[in-house]
Amino acid sequence: MPERLRVLAGDCQVTERGDRTRTYRGRVIVLIKPDNTTLVHDADGYQPVAWLTRADSVVVEGDADGFSVTAREGARRLRVVTEEATASRALPVTEAGIPVGTCPDDGGQLVRSGGDVVCLDCATRWGLPAGASVTDATCEECGLPKLRVERGEPFHLCLDPACDPLEAAVADRFDRVWDCPDCDGDLTVRSAPGRVYLACEHDEPCGTTCSIPNGVVVDDCGCGLPIFETATGRRCLDGTCPHDGVGSDSELADRTG
Repeated sequence: MPERLRVLAGDCQVTERGDRTRTYRGRVIVLIKPDNTTLVHDADGYQPVAWLTRADSVVVEGDADGFSVTAREGARRLRVVTEEATASRALPVTEAGIPVGTCPDDGGQLVRSGGDVVCLDCATRWGLPAGASVTDATCEECGLPKLRVERGEPFHLCLDPACDPLEAAVADRFDRVWDCPDCDGDLTVRSAPGRVYLACEHDEPCGTTCSIPNGVVVDDCGCGLPIFETATGRRCLDGTCPHDGVGSDSELADRTG
């Protein structure tokens, strides 16, 4: 469910204590966000008169007939006391993001906020693989949006990794496709939280690993590994390769000969 934003308003005395003490008086609005960030706004400009970001504690006493707010963060303190209160309410609030679809569980709006997709109604959250984009297509199994993720080639997968795991898609295409650059083993697809990568089948004594770039394979490098086209340019799978991004042996000869 959405979290609550506390909104209080009135003719107040506002006192800040930290490196020095400041006291203000005026008709202001006090906003207390779910993460305890406390903001005091007046009618002048966009910047708060006083604030504490992610306070350690916030204590609200009283109601619309009269209230006090005390926010503390380390040695800093922000205190607001009413002379005349006009409002005190708790309002539902969510993250704001780019709309990307509808939640199949409750019909709520799905939005992309940073590296996640969040339902504004049930607050269910799905993390996105690095570099993923949300498409207009929906998963036939669960109804969630589908993603486009580049890991050697474009993969179109369900937002829910339990429904359509990225590791399985990458392994189906690239498991044991390339030789280990440091021994006679094959590179196998492995995964860790938030990451799919390649590792030599010989964990001991080799242990070579390679991160799979966010991009598509466009060529063979002079070292025998693939070259990826990424958002920042061409690069070898092996980020330390001296031929990084140059191309295959024949292409290298053409360019240097």
